[in-house]
Amino acid sequence: MRLQMQAIHFDADPKLLNFIQQKLDKLDTFYDRITSGEVFLKLDKSENAKAHTKLLEVKLYVPGGTMFVKEQGTTFEEATDLAIDSLKMQVKKFKNKRNNARSAKISEVDGVVLTEETEE
Repeated sequence: MRLQMQAIHFDADPKLLNFIQQKLDKLDTFYDRITSGEVFLKLDKSENAKAHTKLLEVKLYVPGGTMFVKEQGTTFEEATDLAIDSLKMQVKKFKNKRNNARSAKISEVDGVVLTEETEE
């Protein structure tokens, strides 16, 4: 997957960028049609907190839609792990909806509906 990463108002370590790339590449196991993505790394400079909160925003592009997640943590690695968990759920849900819609379309042949309803 082609990712565009931007560290806003600081220079990100190449190791961090490589870590994020490797984690997001694992999403291909759930849905292989992810075309590209954007990652934004930000430092939240609160006056109250001594340590900066790290913000991570990820936008993934798939045919027919986009997925977005915004997470924060004490480190970018922690925020990445949280974002990956959220994106896994979004990707699975998107794929499930897409497969359900496609199977409903495929099962209608020559105006005759061939679907069977099953209860789960």
